Amino acid sequence: MSEREPRIIDLQGIMDLLPHRYPLLLVDRILDFEPKVWIRGLKNISFDEQVFQGHFPNRPVFPGVYIVEAMAQTGGCLLMREYEDRSRKVIYFMSIEGVKFRKPVVPGDQLVMEVKVVSLKGRICKMRGEAFVAGQKVAEAEFMSMLMDLAEGEVK
Repeated sequence: MSEREPRIIDLQGIMDLLPHRYPLLLVDRILDFEPKVWIRGLKNISFDEQVFQGHFPNRPVFPGVYIVEAMAQTGGCLLMREYEDRSRKVIYFMSIEGVKFRKPVVPGDQLVMEVKVVSLKGRICKMRGEAFVAGQKVAEAEFMSMLMDLAEGEVK
């Protein structure tokens, strides 16, 4: 039995799924996914990231909250694929639990986020994310989010 081709989503496709833009769009490419089950995304960590101006100027470290956000955005790509009217929807965090940081992420690293759906009930989704650099786990978290409709006249 042959392996299937990975499902890849490029940066333009990600921007079609998520409302985030630079400097807070934290997914560069989707490497593969299985609808409603799991997704794998990539973030290239560049020294040119704005955050490194202050975190930290002489010893740049990619902030942990950005890693968690990158995992959540990766999961958001998986969820938003399911909606044709996604321009009228937005996903909000409800909770973040069990966050662990295991190793600093620095410029030059490629951050690979693997996110799995734990439960999906109506508009509420619980996911578990893990982030890796060179195959080593650098962070993990569980998070819940809620899909909301934008109010009439509100712009995404």
